[in-house]
Amino acid sequence: MKKWFLILPMFLLMACNRNDPQPIKLNVDACDFCKMTISNARFSAELITQKGRCYKFDDLACMIQFAQSNTVVPYRAFYVNDYLKQNHLMTVEKAYFIKGGSINSPMRGNFAAFADQTNQKKYAQQYQAELLNWSAAYKSYQ
Repeated sequence: MKKWFLILPMFLLMACNRNDPQPIKLNVDACDFCKMTISNARFSAELITQKGRCYKFDDLACMIQFAQSNTVVPYRAFYVNDYLKQNHLMTVEKAYFIKGGSINSPMRGNFAAFADQTNQKKYAQQYQAELLNWSAAYKSYQ
């Protein structure tokens, strides 16, 4: 019976670890890098550490700079919002990115992410932006 008192807290702690992104509360949550209130979901992003801590960002540029400046904490996953959907986060590996042109993101990272390549190309042409994958987007701040 005493073993349950030792095992139960361990299960409760494991349940607290988050593997999935958390919904961003617009005009409530603040960016963990620049500290600005997140007010435009189109450009929002999240990263989750190996221990399950979720960091939220108002711009993909903030998330990249945060990850590059904090080399001590190992990250499990990076998420980015689909530019065409409200509060719809997807893994960066499944996203298609554009940068530059006439895109105006909150902290001037000027990235937009899309769930499919068709919309990536369409909006790249519309905004006169550059096509990128996650690796190129991440390296653009090194």
